[in-house]
Amino acid sequence: MRDLFVACIVFGLLPVILKRPFIGILLSAWLGYLNPHRLCYGFMLSMPVVQIVAITTMVGMLMSNEVKRMIWSRETVVLAIFIGWMGVTTMLAFHPDPAWTQYEKVIKIQILTFMSLLLLTSKARIDALVWIIVLSLGFYGVKGGLFTILNGGAYRVQGPFGTFIGGNNELALALVMTIPLMRYLQLHSADARVRLGLLAGQFLTALAAIGSQSRGALVAITLTALMFWLKSRKKLGLGLLITVAAVTIVYLMPDAWYERMSTINTYEEDASALGRINAWWAAWNLANHEFFGGGFEVWRPLMFSMYAPDPANVRAPHSIYFQVLGEHGWVGFIIFMSLISLTWLRCSSLRRMGKRQPQLLWAGDLGAMVQVSLLGYMSAGAFLGLANFDYFYHLVAIVVAAHYLVTTPQAVTVDPAPQASQKLSLGTLWAQLRRI
Repeated sequence: MRDLFVACIVFGLLPVILKRPFIGILLSAWLGYLNPHRLCYGFMLSMPVVQIVAITTMVGMLMSNEVKRMIWSRETVVLAIFIGWMGVTTMLAFHPDPAWTQYEKVIKIQILTFMSLLLLTSKARIDALVWIIVLSLGFYGVKGGLFTILNGGAYRVQGPFGTFIGGNNELALALVMTIPLMRYLQLHSADARVRLGLLAGQFLTALAAIGSQSRGALVAITLTALMFWLKSRKKLGLGLLITVAAVTIVYLMPDAWYERMSTINTYEEDASALGRINAWWAAWNLANHEFFGGGFEVWRPLMFSMYAPDPANVRAPHSIYFQVLGEHGWVGFIIFMSLISLTWLRCSSLRRMGKRQPQLLWAGDLGAMVQVSLLGYMSAGAFLGLANFDYFYHLVAIVVAAHYLVTTPQAVTVDPAPQASQKLSLGTLWAQLRRI
C-alpha cells in the first residue's frame, strides 16, 4: 500500500512537472528529505525516483515558457569553483574508481541546487521550499519526539535506513538545522493553528534531537538554542519554550543518556573519539603533504598507513572540516569555509534590510533563522562527515534567491501576491501553491 501511495504521488506529478517544473523542485526536496520511498517495502524501495523526477524537471525547464534566471552572486561563484576543484581532486584521487562514483553523487546534488536557484523566483516559491523541508524533516522530528517521550529516552531516534540521515547523529544534525526554519514559518503564518503546530513541532523536534543520543547534537542544540534566542524577535515566548524543553530533557532522559553525554569531558577514554582524532590528524598530515588532498573515498588503510598517528585505527573523519581538508586539500578547505562565511554574511545583510524596511521583515527573519541553522550545521558538523549534505546547499540557494529578490527591482516574480510580506493562512497557502 505504501508503495502504491508513493508511486501515485511521484508518477502522477510527472506530467504536471513538465508544465510547471518548480513542482519538480519541491517533489525532489520531498523525496530527498522525507525519503518516502525508503519507508516502503516493495518495488518503490529501490526505484530511482529522485533521478526520474530530476530528469523530468530538466525536460520541463527546457519545454516551459516560464522565465528562469541564474544568480551569479559571490556564493554561487564560489560554489561553482568548489565543484570544479572537487573534479580536479577526483582526477588525482588516491582511489580513482570509488572517487568518481562519489563525485557523480555530488554532481547530482549540485545540479539540483542550481536548478532550485534557477526557479526560486518569488517569495512564495522560497516559502514553499522551506515548507517542504520543514514538513519532510519535521515528520521525523515529531515522530522522534513522541518516541522519546513514550520510551523515556531509553532508545535512540534513528533516521530512514540507507539515506543521508539514516544514522542517529546524521538525523540529529538535520533536526537541529530544521528547528530555526520552523520558527521562521511560525513568525510568518497568520493561522493560529499553523503557528501552534509549528510551536509543538519545534518542541518535539528538539526532544528528538536529544533522543538521538548524539553527543554532537547536544553541543549543537545548546549553541543553537542560545543563538536562536538572541536572533528571535519574540524573546519572551521563545525563552519560555527553551526553558520548558530543557526541563523536560532533564527529567525525561535516563541515566544511560547522562553517562553517554558525560564522555564529552572524558574523550581520551572513548575509543570512538580517539578514532576520530586519529582520522583528523591523518587529514591534517595528508593536506600538508598533498596539495590536492587525497580525493573522495581516501579514508582507507593506504592513507592511514602513510599519515595517521595510529595506522591501524582506520575510520572516516566524522567532521565536515577534516573531511574536506583530507579529500580536497587546503585549497578545497578554504573554498568550503569561504562558502559558509559568505552565506553567513548574506544572511546578515538580509537581517539588516529587514530591520530597516518593515515590508522586508520576512527576509530579515529568514536570514536570522538560516544563520541559526548554519550554526547547527557548523557545530554538529564538527563531528559528522556531511560536507556534501544537500541541506546546506539548499540553504545557500534560498538565501541567495531571497537576497536577489529584495535587492533587484527587475527580479522575476511569478507570485501575484500583493505584498511580499503577506502572511500565509491555510487557505492562502493552498492558493499560492497552485500559482507557483
